[in-house]
Amino acid sequence: MKTLIDILIMIMQTLNMIVIVWFIIGLLFAFNVVDPRQPFLSSVYDSISRLLAPLLNPIRRMIPDTGAIDFSPMILLMGMWIIIRILVGMGPY
Repeated sequence: MKTLIDILIMIMQTLNMIVIVWFIIGLLFAFNVVDPRQPFLSSVYDSISRLLAPLLNPIRRMIPDTGAIDFSPMILLMGMWIIIRILVGMGPY
């Protein structure tokens, strides 16, 4: 059971990092630090967007529309951190 909890925690932490990288690339595009037409970063951003869409779309449907600011990544991160805390509390650490 401890191994399964450790694997779930590692998956959640990896997903946390992916969300943060996706958010940072989006900020770089939004503030014109990096050209959105650059093929490598654009393909990385699109790939991560497709990966996160099944997790973020239900959150986006539940929260009210706030215009240009998307709070769904922050809510996803907080939810994953809560789940990690619960998993750590379940294990014999």
